[in-house]
Amino acid sequence: MGRVQGKVAFITGAARGQGRSHAVRLAEEGADIIAVDLCENIDTIGYSMASADDLDETAAFVEKTGQRIVTAKADVRDAAQLKKALEDGIAQLGGLDIVVAQAGIAGMKGDPPMQAWTDVINTNLVGTINAIQVALPHLKEGASIVATGSTAALMDAHNKPTPGNDPGGMAYMTSKRLLSQYVHDLATNLAVRGIRANVVHPTNCNTDMLQSPPMYKSFRPDLDNPTRADAEPVFGVQQAMKVNFIEPEDISNAILWLVSDEARYVTGMQLRVDAGGYLKWYDWHV
Repeated sequence: MGRVQGKVAFITGAARGQGRSHAVRLAEEGADIIAVDLCENIDTIGYSMASADDLDETAAFVEKTGQRIVTAKADVRDAAQLKKALEDGIAQLGGLDIVVAQAGIAGMKGDPPMQAWTDVINTNLVGTINAIQVALPHLKEGASIVATGSTAALMDAHNKPTPGNDPGGMAYMTSKRLLSQYVHDLATNLAVRGIRANVVHPTNCNTDMLQSPPMYKSFRPDLDNPTRADAEPVFGVQQAMKVNFIEPEDISNAILWLVSDEARYVTGMQLRVDAGGYLKWYDWHV
């Protein structure tokens, strides 16, 4: 019997990267999935977003586990779209037990800069709040919420190294910091109802967001057109352990534990999965 057998999980940003990994991992452990993604590019963001084909591929991976999945193209910035997608999924799958608010974008070097700020705040912060709040009426005792933060949320934006050197990058840090506070306060209010809420903070994670020209430029501003080979050694500087980045599955395993009964008394947690990145950053700046 799987660790989340018989449960239904609502996952945003599920078409690729961490979101896909979470969907597949929870399905492997017995959950049915409601998977949503924007499936469109955002003009200010300098790398391609996931596509409808990517979301279909996530569905195929989940179905291979033997679990059911309902997919929808929905924009987390629009609560009405999310509400419809979620309610359609609940109607088909019969309930809701798990929320994974994963959808997010990185606005580093986004252009025009202040529109990049707006797009990142609306996606990462407002989108996370939308995903959780459309789910709240459907959650009962025993349910679990996890939002994806970032170790960037734990950094001082005015010290280095951080990604907060332009409006889009600063918006990434700000959004992750504020969503973490939101979930912390929400957890306090949900605890008496038997519903848990936690945040997972990844370090650099090997996804299309990290492996992109804007991110390479953020890590190697000394070069005009840095490549992956140029940037990856600098990725590694942020971790205390000897890795350049972690894999999506590392975050998925942490989320699986948080939403399972093994963590039934864990709530309000800010869980770092960062290969010691925060410890190293803290040592640099105390």
